[in-house]
Amino acid sequence: MPSMSPSSPAARSSATSVPLWQLLQGTAGVVAAVRSGRSLTALLDAQPPALRPGVQALSFQVMRWLGRAQALRVQLARKAPPAPADALLCSALALCWDDTLAPYSAFTLVDQTVEAARKNKDTRAQANFINACLRRFLRERAELIRVTDADPIAQWNHPLWWIHKVQADHPAQWPSILTASQSPAPMTLRVNASRSNVTDYLTHLQAVGLSGHAVGEFGIELTKAAPVQQLPGFAQGMVSVQDAAAQWAAPLLLQGLDTTQSLRILDACAAPGGKTGHLLEMCPSAQVTALDVDPARCERVQHNLDRLQVQARVIAADAAQPASWWDGAQFDAILLDAPCTASGIGRRHPDVRWLRRESDVGQLAAIQKKLLQTLWPLLKPGGHLVYCTCSIFLAEGHSQIQTFLQHNTDAVFLPSPGHLMPQNRTMSPSVQDNQTGEHDGFYYARLQKRP
Repeated sequence: MPSMSPSSPAARSSATSVPLWQLLQGTAGVVAAVRSGRSLTALLDAQPPALRPGVQALSFQVMRWLGRAQALRVQLARKAPPAPADALLCSALALCWDDTLAPYSAFTLVDQTVEAARKNKDTRAQANFINACLRRFLRERAELIRVTDADPIAQWNHPLWWIHKVQADHPAQWPSILTASQSPAPMTLRVNASRSNVTDYLTHLQAVGLSGHAVGEFGIELTKAAPVQQLPGFAQGMVSVQDAAAQWAAPLLLQGLDTTQSLRILDACAAPGGKTGHLLEMCPSAQVTALDVDPARCERVQHNLDRLQVQARVIAADAAQPASWWDGAQFDAILLDAPCTASGIGRRHPDVRWLRRESDVGQLAAIQKKLLQTLWPLLKPGGHLVYCTCSIFLAEGHSQIQTFLQHNTDAVFLPSPGHLMPQNRTMSPSVQDNQTGEHDGFYYARLQKRP
């Protein structure tokens, strides 16, 4: 997760020395690459350091309002211009369509977008076209927005298949779910229970001019996002950045187990290592095996564990192929944070909605099913397995577990959170109404193997 909110004043101010036209060029390049199937996170990591904060802030906003921007572009020009020019035009429309959301005045954005087009060889030939479209938009903005209001993709800023799926899965909650995805996520911390506690760490934050409030047993939601370097004790492992919903995994897995014993625990899909670290903070004597299929992601897991000053056996391997990594001894507990569509973390990763295809849901559900079937025999009788996904789709949560229970009569469904919907303050007016704070969309199921 980025160390500061991409839409924060800090992120924008860090880019004030860079001309806006240059940031818009970088943003358009990112948008074009996301449209071709590349991850926003990787694209931002590849930006020059001087450009990264500004491009990140603008790119996140464009991704959130890309549905509206694309619908407006269709009204302005039925035939799409070449991809680089279309990405630049849509970026400008996403940034200036609503004055209450715009990071700069509409006239400034239009002027600098045209400048960006003229200074890029890939868009120079379309500069006059882009200028004409944007000037017309400024003249006819109210009417163009009214017309696009009838387009559900423009209204909800998600692909149509995604909208229909959320409507079918959550008929009472779907508007609030889609609305929540448009809001920037808060920065939430997890206090290392073996080193400190929430009350004491709030005092440490106040001492350095930061503030927040407690969420859940281990969490603190910051009032304003801050670079991790400003967090007291971060480098020494006193605190980690982790969404409030993700902080449920370790306590759920350990609930009802004797944590004074040296439990054998498998974290089957461990990267980037936040849940692995949390397990070891709560149960330091545990023997944890942390798997991830990607060696580079395993390095990130190890880096996070080193910062927390805890140890686990980190292996680059496919959890669905135990013959390549399992020693034959069953586990007391297994955490399966399965690969999924990531449909619940749209606030933090607004590109996901545009990267996913409807067919991905079924393909990922098949992978989840295989992992459950493969890992269940590795669990001791009496042991616990927690299945979770950062998804709000029933096929990756409730439906997946119901199918598993039907085919595994030795599995007992324990009290479980089920689907956690992504929340923002418009859905929860006060902290008292929402003790877990703002959080991403997740699904959690606790299973026990019959003794």
